[in-house]
Amino acid sequence: MSFLRSTVLPAAIVLLFGFALFVVSARLWLPGDMLAPAPLH
Repeated sequence: MSFLRSTVLPAAIVLLFGFALFVVSARLWLPGDMLAPAPLH
């Protein structure tokens, strides 16, 4: 069990963080009309 906590858990956290970073960076490269939020002005 300690092996899972010391190896799998940090790896899962790093993978989740990397996935979130990938999603955010992918949104920057998409065309603006696909990801435009509601206008604030």
